[in-house]
Amino acid sequence: MRENYTYPLNLEWTNDELVCVMKMWQTVEKAYEKGIPIEECLENYKQFKQIIRSIGEEKKLGKEFEEVSGYSLYRTIQQAKILKKGRLKMQEDSKK
Repeated sequence: MRENYTYPLNLEWTNDELVCVMKMWQTVEKAYEKGIPIEECLENYKQFKQIIRSIGEEKKLGKEFEEVSGYSLYRTIQQAKILKKGRLKMQEDSKK
């Protein structure tokens, strides 16, 4: 994990939207650093998709987040969808 980075956010979002998107970035961090229940990960992603509806915007934000943190939103969600239940712990080598 890289230290002292900022989350990609849009300051035009409402406070609730900002909190939801920040929660998604924290979910991805947890998946890499400690592990997270898959159900929690997928629920947070579902809420995230209520704000970030377009695939293009999701890819853009995910790429920005990966550049600053080293953690992949795409790979995290992909793995959670494959496993469906249990605990998700992303491996450091799965970032690339």
